[in-house]
Amino acid sequence: MKPLLITMLSIALITNVAADIFKYTDPSGRVYYTDEPKKGFDYRLIIRTRPRTYSRDLKFMSGNKLKFNDLVAKAAAKHQMDPKLLHAVIQAESAYNPNAVSSAGAVGLMQLMPDTARRYGVTDRRDAEQNVDGGTRYLKDLLAMFNSNLTLAVAGYNAGEGAVMKYNNSVPPYPETRNYVQHVMSLYRKS
Repeated sequence: MKPLLITMLSIALITNVAADIFKYTDPSGRVYYTDEPKKGFDYRLIIRTRPRTYSRDLKFMSGNKLKFNDLVAKAAAKHQMDPKLLHAVIQAESAYNPNAVSSAGAVGLMQLMPDTARRYGVTDRRDAEQNVDGGTRYLKDLLAMFNSNLTLAVAGYNAGEGAVMKYNNSVPPYPETRNYVQHVMSLYRKS
C-alpha cells in the first residue's frame, strides 16, 4: 500500500479503524500516513489500535478486574504507585485481558511493547505479574520524568516519552493519544 497524503482532520476521522497508523515527513516537509511503514524511512507510530479482543473483553472486565486486584495492589505497594491509576491504565489498555495482543505487538494487561519489556526486565510479557510490574515501573519512571504531571505521564505511556518531549513536554497532537489521555483520566477520576 502506498502512503497516503492526508490531513489531520482525516486522521481524526479514522481513529476508530482497526490498524496502526504511522507518520513520515519527507525532507521537503510533505507528511505521509500509512498503516504499512516501509523500511529505511523514519516512520513514527501515531495511532495504536486496541487489542483485537478489547470489545469482547469488556464483557468480562469486572470479573477479570477482581481476579487481578491483588496483583495490581501488590505492584502499586511495591513501587509506591496509586492502584487506581494502574487500574485505569489496565482497563484502557486491555480491559483486563492478560492475553491481549495489539496489532503493533503490545502484549498483556498493560500492553507492553517488546522494547519496554526488555527495558524493565520483563522476560514473559504474557505473565500477568511480570507485565503489571514492568508497566508499573514504566509509569512510575514517566511520572518522575515529567515532574509528577499525571497527564504527561499517561500521554508518554501511550505515545512514548520521546513524543511528549518532542512537543515541548506537552501531550502530542495525535488524536489517538489525546483520546487515550482523556479516557484514562476519566477512568482514574471515577475509581
